Amino acid sequence: MSSEDLGAAKAVQCPVAVRSLLTEVESLILEAQAATRPLELQPFRGRLFEQFVAADRSGLIPDEAAAAPYDDADEDDPELQLTADTLCRLLARRWGLDMAAREAQAMQTRLPAEQLERMRLLWSVMRMWMEWSYAWQRWAEFHAESPAAEG
Repeated sequence: MSSEDLGAAKAVQCPVAVRSLLTEVESLILEAQAATRPLELQPFRGRLFEQFVAADRSGLIPDEAAAAPYDDADEDDPELQLTADTLCRLLARRWGLDMAAREAQAMQTRLPAEQLERMRLLWSVMRMWMEWSYAWQRWAEFHAESPAAEG
């Protein structure tokens, strides 16, 4: 974890609602899209990580292995867990990407360029969110106190 990401983790303290978190992530993605900059680069990566930390501190990040699938996820559901998949499904629904993808498949056509670009941005979000979830869950396993050095 870089020092910028660690600083972001410490800066986020208060609980956050799913809807407001989705709105923040959506704004960040659209800002990166408008700037034609990858989400994996700063400042976008650090800001997205801040949203991940806020979600975790709010109890929204589940153990991925035990998380229930939310095919019909509702962003107002108080039981909702923000796995990478659920986060991206909700954003795709906000943008109509779920319906556009179904229509394109049914009509055997391509997605329009703007929708395809947003789909790619969601894949980036999904990959980073999954990686952070995995690392977060295994943190203690690799940072347990080690025995004092013998000397």
